[in-house]
Amino acid sequence: MIMGAVDKRNQHINDSLKEAQEAHDALAGLEEAKEKALAEQHAEQIRIMNENQELRTQLIEEAKAQARAEAEKIVADARLKIQKEQAEAMAEIKREVITLSVDIAEKLLQRELGNKDAQSQYIDNLLKNNEKRIEA
Repeated sequence: MIMGAVDKRNQHINDSLKEAQEAHDALAGLEEAKEKALAEQHAEQIRIMNENQELRTQLIEEAKAQARAEAEKIVADARLKIQKEQAEAMAEIKREVITLSVDIAEKLLQRELGNKDAQSQYIDNLLKNNEKRIEA
């Protein structure tokens, strides 16, 4: 009877040791799985960070390109405006010069051709000058 109880007790101890070993092995497997999952998670974090960095760089480059394009457009528009204003200013200057020239010529002609003799003399001089040009 004592032997039976000792055998039963040994059996119970062996079963408990076996269960403890199985639990230990299962725990080691869980620990490996946990480490593997952590490594995968870490790798995923690094991949995501790299993607974010690439995206950030791409967005910055796109923003720079857009800013350059807008700056070039502004400069081109300003150049066109300046050219237009220069052309308008030159046209205005030409109009003023023509007006002044006509005014001066009118005043000179009025002064020079105020009488009949001066008119005749002026016309004769013009005809002589034209004849010299034609002969040349």
